[in-house]
Amino acid sequence: MKSEPEPLPPTEPKEASASAGPPLAETPKRRTKRPMPPLPPKPEGPDASVLVPTRQGIIRMRGKTDKGRRWHQETDLETAVTLVRELAAIVVNRHTIRRIYSNKNFRRYILTRDNYTCHFCGEYGDTIDHLLPRAKGGHTTPANCVCACSLCNQSKADRSLDEFTNSFED
Repeated sequence: MKSEPEPLPPTEPKEASASAGPPLAETPKRRTKRPMPPLPPKPEGPDASVLVPTRQGIIRMRGKTDKGRRWHQETDLETAVTLVRELAAIVVNRHTIRRIYSNKNFRRYILTRDNYTCHFCGEYGDTIDHLLPRAKGGHTTPANCVCACSLCNQSKADRSLDEFTNSFED
C-alpha cells in the first residue's frame, strides 16, 4: 500500500512585477569600519629613493609567473616607487625592481593574511578587492588589497573605500 505524499502548504500569490524580471541580488550585509590589515615586514634592500630612470626614462621591472617562468617589463619611476613603498617590489639596482609576489602567491598571501574574512562585512571572503580601484590609479599591492566576499566586491565595483562605506550610512 502506497502512502500519498503530504500536501504542500498553501503559498501566497507572487506579485507580477517581482516574477517578470531577473532575480534580484541579495541585499548587501551591514558594512562596518574595520582597521586596515597589517602590512608584511619590510624586505631588506635599498629604499625607493635610490631609483633612477635609464636614459630612455624607464625603470625595469622583473618577476616570475605562477609557473616559475621569468618575465620583465618597463615601467615609469612613479609606479616603481609606489610598488616599492607599498611592499610589492624590492630594489635590485638603481634601474631595476623585482616584484615580490607572483599572482598566485599574492592571492594566497592576502586571503591568509585576512583569514578569509571579508574586510567590509566580516563574512567568508574568497576574492581580492582593491581599496583604491585600479581604474582610479590603485596598484595591486599588499597595502591596497583586502579580502572580500563576492557580494561586497561586486557592490563596491570601482568605487573608493570612502565612497563605498558612505553609500551605506545614508
